[in-house]
Amino acid sequence: MTGKLFKSALLVVSAAAILSFDLPKGWFKAGTDPDKYEMGVEFGSGRASKYAATIQSNARRIHGFGTLMQNISADKYKGKKIRMTGYMKSYDVKKWAGFWLRVDGKGTNNTLEFDNMYDRPIAGNTNWQKYEIVLDVPDNASNIAFGALLSGTGKIWFDDIKLEEVPGSVAATGSKRKQRADPVNLDFEE
Repeated sequence: MTGKLFKSALLVVSAAAILSFDLPKGWFKAGTDPDKYEMGVEFGSGRASKYAATIQSNARRIHGFGTLMQNISADKYKGKKIRMTGYMKSYDVKKWAGFWLRVDGKGTNNTLEFDNMYDRPIAGNTNWQKYEIVLDVPDNASNIAFGALLSGTGKIWFDDIKLEEVPGSVAATGSKRKQRADPVNLDFEE
């Protein structure tokens, strides 16, 4: 009886180890509902049967999103244009998923450039595909944040992310966040 109990316990521990995710070095969880997602590294799911990062919903309904992300200094890229490329695949994504890249200025809510692929979302079931985001990095940039996100339920895998400088002639994919001098549409008639 003790042998069966030991084997059962070993099986449970082994299954938990296989199904649990460790956060990849240098990455952290964030988003509006990060606790409604399992995030980490999954062995054997990468493009070349290596590791891939994954975000998987663990609730039936999720109104927000979860992201696995990093922050880096913008110093190396100031006054230049950067491209983020990466590969992603999806399973049963009900709302949308994508990579995202944000360039911040000094201050807590000073987004200078941003693209989260909202206008070209990944949804449903997809195989590995390469995606890219291109943004300008203004001279007053202080931080670059990037990652992958899942909005709603489903699962995504992502792999082989690169950040690189590109020539100024490469078209940007994001939006500039310029502060207006005067308020607009205060009567909501436009």
